[in-house]
Amino acid sequence: MPSQTTDQSVTWLIFALMTVVCWGLYGVLLHSGQMSMADPVNGRYKAFLFVGIAYLITAVLGPVIVLLLNGASWSFPVKGMSWSLIAGTAGALGAFCVLLAFGAKGTPSVVMSIVFAGAPVVNAIVAFAMHPPVGGFGAMRWQFLVGIALAAVGGYLVTMYRPGN
Repeated sequence: MPSQTTDQSVTWLIFALMTVVCWGLYGVLLHSGQMSMADPVNGRYKAFLFVGIAYLITAVLGPVIVLLLNGASWSFPVKGMSWSLIAGTAGALGAFCVLLAFGAKGTPSVVMSIVFAGAPVVNAIVAFAMHPPVGGFGAMRWQFLVGIALAAVGGYLVTMYRPGN
């Protein structure tokens, strides 16, 4: 296999693992920010405000710079904008709910474990409903289905047997 093909075939994995690290740090860092606001009533909302500022810098200015450097068209189809806004809203609402979970006495280790065990299950169900696999659902390998089931069981176990419960 040529080197270029091999490099391209693992690039997605490198980016996925970078996301794992970033999102794995997210809950702990966000909780630290919330606690460091020294405001037991509104600290989580103050922390979330700065999450929004970080998103502005990262998710607005970053793509604008890349689009400009790539000489991209500034045409945005309504369908693409709509799905992207829905995705952004789901992500932001999820991040806000993480803060609310912390405010309701959830700890980063438990809250984020439940989130990251449950999210793949939800993702798999919705992704397969919206984009069925080639060959139908019967074409899915049993190992994948077992992995999804194990993620669900892991989320259940973390919920039921969390520290202090």
